[in-house]
Amino acid sequence: QVGYDKNFIGNGYRSLFLSDFGNSNLFVKLNTKIWKLNYQNLFMELMPQTKILDAGDELLSRKYAAMHHLSMNVTKWLNVGLFEGIVFGRKDRFDFQYLNPIIFLRHVEGTVGSPDNALAGLDFKANVRHQFQFYGQFVFDEFRIKDIRKNPASWVNKFGFQLGAKYVDAFNVKNLDFQFETNRVRPFTYSHYDTVANYTHYNQPLAHPLGANFQEFIGIMRYQPAPKWYINATVIAYSKGFDSSAAVNYGGNIFKPYTSRSGENFKMGSGLKNNTLNANLLFTFEAKENIFIDLSLHQWNIKTGGVSAKNSMVSGGVRVNMWKRNYDF
Repeated sequence: QVGYDKNFIGNGYRSLFLSDFGNSNLFVKLNTKIWKLNYQNLFMELMPQTKILDAGDELLSRKYAAMHHLSMNVTKWLNVGLFEGIVFGRKDRFDFQYLNPIIFLRHVEGTVGSPDNALAGLDFKANVRHQFQFYGQFVFDEFRIKDIRKNPASWVNKFGFQLGAKYVDAFNVKNLDFQFETNRVRPFTYSHYDTVANYTHYNQPLAHPLGANFQEFIGIMRYQPAPKWYINATVIAYSKGFDSSAAVNYGGNIFKPYTSRSGENFKMGSGLKNNTLNANLLFTFEAKENIFIDLSLHQWNIKTGGVSAKNSMVSGGVRVNMWKRNYDF
């Protein structure tokens, strides 16, 4: 598959590997299925963080990434996978060594001097009794076993995890589905000493919209009471540590190089703590095929450094053969 679009790797509402939150990009994707194995190669052309100047047209810089995802159906109900990704730390130049289709890109990255941003991960999906699905992801940017044992707050321990569950036809009510998910990513995960090689594209994160240094909880209800009626309720609560000023770096802003960190030890939520509740209730009626009428109720509650703010919004619209954009971040 070759195109200009978004890709998503994972089974959850969010993804800690690669999500479709950010901008589209040019990509080449190869998918190979053999026996119980599914192997995906993904090569992308991305854009480093940049400031668009008002001086007329200009050619924007490029950076590149290669990702592999190998999954296996261990049993009829359990699937496990390995993930690895490399963002090239070389501006406007593709490194053809990363065209190697075999997994273990970290070895290739080491042979060229370890200048790039390498991530690895594990994921799983388990289907239970035809109604439940449990899933998760574990992403490792960098960590040291001795620091995890002796000093778990060390900035070097850059990793995150996702755990979630889906309940289909809940309580034996047809077309009533629930989903619960939590995501937790330590400070400085996805960042790099080279701002070209950070895990971003076009000034947006490649994985989770919150970047790093956060804990998130998500609850979703989907219900179709009649063939043309849809109800969707989403509640997202998260706690994230922000930088109190441009001169400090607590690891939540993945666009900043980790060499500018403000100290050596960081806990989850270090810095200026922000607590946000994002709730949305959506009613949709399909008037005709692919013609949808939406009514949405949205509520934000935000508390940062002892200062609270609330915002409510009611919106409506008509969609013709397109998805509704969700402001879920």
